[in-house]
Amino acid sequence: MKLFRTILFWCHLTVAVCVAAIVVIMSATGVLLTYQKQMTAWADRRGVVAGPPTPGAARLPVEVLLRRASTAAGATPTAITLRSRVDAPAEVSFGRERRQLVNAYTGATLGEGSTRMRSFFRVVTAWHRTLGATGENRALGKGISDAANLGFLFLVLSGMHLWLPRNWSAAAVRSIVLFRRQLSSKARDFNWHHVIGIWSAVPLAIVVASGVVISYRWAGNLVYRSVGASPPAPAAAPPVASGQRGEGGRTERADAAPSFDGLNANFARAEQRMPGWTSITTQLPTGKAKTLSFTLDRGTGGQPQLRSTLVLDRATANEVKWETFESQSLGRRMRTIFRFAHTGEILGIVGQTIAGLVSLGSLVLAWTGLALSWRRLRAWQKRRALAARPAETADGIEVAA
Repeated sequence: MKLFRTILFWCHLTVAVCVAAIVVIMSATGVLLTYQKQMTAWADRRGVVAGPPTPGAARLPVEVLLRRASTAAGATPTAITLRSRVDAPAEVSFGRERRQLVNAYTGATLGEGSTRMRSFFRVVTAWHRTLGATGENRALGKGISDAANLGFLFLVLSGMHLWLPRNWSAAAVRSIVLFRRQLSSKARDFNWHHVIGIWSAVPLAIVVASGVVISYRWAGNLVYRSVGASPPAPAAAPPVASGQRGEGGRTERADAAPSFDGLNANFARAEQRMPGWTSITTQLPTGKAKTLSFTLDRGTGGQPQLRSTLVLDRATANEVKWETFESQSLGRRMRTIFRFAHTGEILGIVGQTIAGLVSLGSLVLAWTGLALSWRRLRAWQKRRALAARPAETADGIEVAA
């Protein structure tokens, strides 16, 4: 057991030195991203008047909202999100990058929200995922970040063993579970490294392991296989049909323009299907689409267990499919849980706070770990220097040590 601990320690130390800088970047950006959704929503609504003009006023029909938004933007909407809050604006999307906030009662355009806040989080997210690399270097940055996160997982799992005391005396246990004052810098770093490691081990392992599942397909497939399910086949690229040329040279179907017909009745049916909904989102159907799909959410947007999908017949508003989280296969549920366990959103604001705290803790772990490694290196260098010095004999004659 002593030999195993020694080997594990040196592997832990070697990997830590190799990935420390990347872990610091991922941890720091993870702290900044802790309340991204709440901060973005607050920034979007700040100074925006989106409530009813008079008490008891009804929202405009969805088709009217979309037509007014389309006229104001000079573009065709592709998706819309309604929220249950009385003072929440409707969000109308125009492709992947552009969006407008619209007063759901008057149809007035309220702007694009806080572009500065979104731009800030876009940069932070890029550093978190790809070390800030863009364009052709993005894949390289992502590969380095993913590999460092895999190394970080090893550090957390090996640390769970190394952080435990070698003997279970009361003093030894207190030294690794409680912060102590008036310590030397070396003893303080040792104390902080072990205390933070012990208390954050489980949530930190979940955050880091879920990041590995998100990064690597083999890890995602392992989640399915661990519950006896077959991993899904890789998604095929959408077929390219002859028609109009889209942005970037992509060929798009000539009949792909979204249509607003029938949305009023379908939205009314969707609202009835999930009492207590907080948001309803749909991608607008093309002219020939026969069904309409809605995502209904009773949570904060990052809680898949509170989200369902409804598919309606576009012409009649009859239900074609109703899929809740519980109705999905166990493998798919587990994979989805891992996705939102990474940010802690699966547990709402409490989970986000825990994820943010352990990300902050991992910054301290990286710093104290490097400090302890540096001191170990310096001590080793001093021992070598002392061993290499000439030793003085009893006669006063110097001989090589």
